[in-house]
Amino acid sequence: MKTPLEEYPLYDVREFATLQAILQEGMRTRPDSIALVDLNATPIRQVTYAQLLQHVQRFGSALRQMGLAERDHVAVISENRVQWGIAYLAAACFNFVVVPIDRNLPENEILTILHASEARAAVFSENFRDMFEGFLLSVRTLDFLVDMDLPARRDNLFSMRELIEGAPPATDANAFPSVDPRAMAVIVFTSGSMGNAKGVMLSHENICANLRGMLQMVEILPADRFLSVLPMHHTYECTCGFLCPLVAGASVHYARSLKSVADDMLTVRPTIILGVPLLFDKMYRRITQAIAEKKLVAAVMKPLMLLIAVMEVMGIDGARRKVFKEVHDRFGGAIRILIVGGAAPDPEVARGFRSLGFHFIQGYGLTESAPILALNRLRKFRDEAAGLPLPGVSLRIDRPDHEGRGEIAASGPNVMLGYYRNEQATREVLRDGWFYTGDVGSIDEYGFLHINGRKKNVIIARNGENVFPEEIEEHVNKLPFVLESVVYGDRAANDDEIIAVLIVPDANAVYDYGKEHGSDVTPEFVRTLVQGEINKLNRRLPVYKQIRSVQIKETEFEKTTTQKIKRFLVNAEDSTH
Repeated sequence: MKTPLEEYPLYDVREFATLQAILQEGMRTRPDSIALVDLNATPIRQVTYAQLLQHVQRFGSALRQMGLAERDHVAVISENRVQWGIAYLAAACFNFVVVPIDRNLPENEILTILHASEARAAVFSENFRDMFEGFLLSVRTLDFLVDMDLPARRDNLFSMRELIEGAPPATDANAFPSVDPRAMAVIVFTSGSMGNAKGVMLSHENICANLRGMLQMVEILPADRFLSVLPMHHTYECTCGFLCPLVAGASVHYARSLKSVADDMLTVRPTIILGVPLLFDKMYRRITQAIAEKKLVAAVMKPLMLLIAVMEVMGIDGARRKVFKEVHDRFGGAIRILIVGGAAPDPEVARGFRSLGFHFIQGYGLTESAPILALNRLRKFRDEAAGLPLPGVSLRIDRPDHEGRGEIAASGPNVMLGYYRNEQATREVLRDGWFYTGDVGSIDEYGFLHINGRKKNVIIARNGENVFPEEIEEHVNKLPFVLESVVYGDRAANDDEIIAVLIVPDANAVYDYGKEHGSDVTPEFVRTLVQGEINKLNRRLPVYKQIRSVQIKETEFEKTTTQKIKRFLVNAEDSTH
């Protein structure tokens, strides 16, 4: 079996500096190959690379004829679909500025982003029609509304499909206006409490540099099929799950919904899936439960693993895929790579998937870096690490402590231009050519980046040690009866900061245990079960990391669209306990 630290060269990737070049290359090399596909019924359900270029050119031209001027801002909001991609690319390629908006935001926050971004046009799906018609009267800069689902223009609403079909076809694949690769092309508003979200300004160069770096580290093939399940407005999905396949000549298939992913995998037979840790945790839990329920299979797992190891030593490729064919068939039978981002995955889940014959890699990044800074490779990886710096990216640890941990700083062509109309916030994170991420981590002897947690979340223990809530949460979330948790610093009676945890119990596990032991499930019963597990955990932790206060929460935490818990809401909740 090959070592996970195998040295092998980077892949050759052509130079390109604009999103226009991606479309032109797709037209030149794979005009008739499928580029984007909706599994839901939509007005533009599927496009080849040639059709994608034509649709983008037609829609961009139509936006200009409608009255938009170059550098005007265009908001895009909808569920994942082909038309979202066309709208995004048309705005960026026709020298407008695209503003992707999270479709799950409350109406008031969408309104705030429209005001803050100074959007002059909005392209949206039918679900947002009434909302945006109201916004037309209240947002000073907003002049044009384009509905993705409307068959024809109606009053003040333009039809996206009608605009595309009515525009004259471009006779030249190069029929795009000139764009400055280093100028702002996209404004992405990061998640945060209302009014606190910052608009990250990204250029064509930022995004293209990130795409090239990723493809140099991980080979994506024209035959690859991506199943898209994460929201496209998020930079992780937009860069890695939408634009990256287009550069490689692969195809992207948009899942009907998160609930339909299992069935959609059987339809698409994807080779690559991008996800967040929660998605893969749930998948792996279902697999292990299915194995456990088939007691005979569970009993022979260890002998099977030994047999596989022997086969791999003998040079027999694909042994794990063959032995665990039934598991692979659940994913469509063609999975080549599972890629996780958005947050740190559980290394045990990574190793578990790999033991079943899946390539499982993780990366690390932020919206401000377009987004990837570090990435594991298929044959050079560490499951407990965020990855190696992308080509062209430099990482360093600012003011490391005695364990080598400090704030992660990055530089490279993928680092943002700054925050839109927020010079103070920009100065706080961009200093002397470095972007200060706000994350604390370290770099090991092999050059891999390790993440400890967010600098602003750190808890100062009585002995002066830094305690990172995220590290303790990893332990807590593996305990029986725990669904999810948030660890935070709380003030004790003597004003010392103690480690506290807010836990959402796993209802299924609690009720199963109660049934098995003939106990009624009461609040006291749940608290006793959970506290007992915390007591066991404390015995394994250093004194300064031990949890001193446990609170129970009945409902799940509110999360972002990439399933990160909104800590600022949890902190507000803590103060009421």
